[in-house]
Amino acid sequence: MRRATHNSEPVRALLLVLAVGAAHGALAAVAPPAEPAASASPAVAPEQWLERMNQALTTRNYDGTFAHWHGGTVQMLRIIHRLQDGKVAERLVSLDGSGREFIRSGQLLSCYLPDKRTVLVEKRPPEQSLVSFPAVSPETANYYDIQELARTRLNRRDTHLITIAPRDEFRYGYRLWIDDATAMPLKTQLCDSGGHVIEQIVFANLTLPAHIADSAFKPDVATDGFRWLRNDVAAGAPPALPASVWSSLKLPRGFRMLVQGSQTLPGSSVPATHVVFTDGLASVSVFVEQREPPANGTHSTQAESTCIGSSCAFSFTSDGRKVTAVGEVPPATVRFIATQVRAGSAAPGDASAVACVPPGCPRPPQ
Repeated sequence: MRRATHNSEPVRALLLVLAVGAAHGALAAVAPPAEPAASASPAVAPEQWLERMNQALTTRNYDGTFAHWHGGTVQMLRIIHRLQDGKVAERLVSLDGSGREFIRSGQLLSCYLPDKRTVLVEKRPPEQSLVSFPAVSPETANYYDIQELARTRLNRRDTHLITIAPRDEFRYGYRLWIDDATAMPLKTQLCDSGGHVIEQIVFANLTLPAHIADSAFKPDVATDGFRWLRNDVAAGAPPALPASVWSSLKLPRGFRMLVQGSQTLPGSSVPATHVVFTDGLASVSVFVEQREPPANGTHSTQAESTCIGSSCAFSFTSDGRKVTAVGEVPPATVRFIATQVRAGSAAPGDASAVACVPPGCPRPPQ
C-alpha cells in the first residue's frame, strides 16, 4: 500500500491506537491444529459465523505463529492468548524486523518498542480484547455486504469463506476463511472497496493448549535505558468532558459519534480531547490538542499523514489546535473526518448537538 513520509507526532498517535485499539485485522487469522475434520455443519447465517469466530478468538487458549503480508513485505509474528479464571492474558511478538511486543494482563497493556527504545503503558477495560473482531449488527448491513461465498478446503480443513464488502470507498472489507469445526479463522484478507488485497494473514502453526504458563507472557525485550510513557487514566472511569464540545460537520455515510472524553497521549502532559466515530465495524479516533500560537502571530496550517499497515493517520495544526485522526480505514476517511471536526457550544450531555447521526448527516462528495 502507499505510505506517506513518517512524522513523529502522527506516528505517536498511531502507535497509541495500534497498541490499545483495533488491530483486529492483524490478529484475526488463527489456524487450528490438525485434527480429524468434522462433518459439515448445518446452514448458518454468515453473521453467526462471525459471532462464533469472535467467541473462539476471545475464549480459547492458543499459541501460534503467523505470516503477515502487506505492501510487498512479509513479517512473522507470534500470538499467545489465555483465558484463566476469567482473566485474559495476551502477547503479540514480532519475530523479525522491529522486535516489538504487546503484552496485556487484565486491564494493563504494555507495548515494548525496541526500535524506539520506548515502552507505552495503557489501561483499558478488561472486556476489550486485542484479538476480537468488531461485532456485526443489523445496522452494519446498511454499509457492508456480508455473504458466505463458498465452503472450501484450506489446510485440509473444511472452511466457510465469509466476505464483508464495503458499499463505498470510505471503509475496508474482509475475507475470512473460518474453520467449520472450531470457528477459528484459518486466513484473513483485508481489502479495499475494489476488492484488492491490502493485507493478508495466514497462520503457519498453532496449538490450543489447556494450560499456558505465566512465563509465556514475559517480554524478551531488555528495557534498560528505555523511555517509559504511561497513560494512567483508570480503565472504565468516564473522563471529564472538555470545555469545548466537538462534533463533525459532515461524516462518511453511516459514521456517528460514539464517545467523547479526554486522554493524555504518550509523551504529552496536557490532556487531549478524544472523540471516536464509528459505523459499527470501522472506527476513527480523533485527538484534539491545544497548541501555543506562533510567536509571530501567524495562523499557518500544517498537514501531515502516514499509514502503518492498514491503519492511517492524518494530522493538521491550525489556530492553536492540532487535530489527529487515526483509524483502520482508508487514508481519505481519516483526512475527511479530521478536516470536518469543529468545536461547538453544546452543553455536555446534549447528544443531538454534539453528534451527527445518519440519516441526518449529509454524505461527503464522491
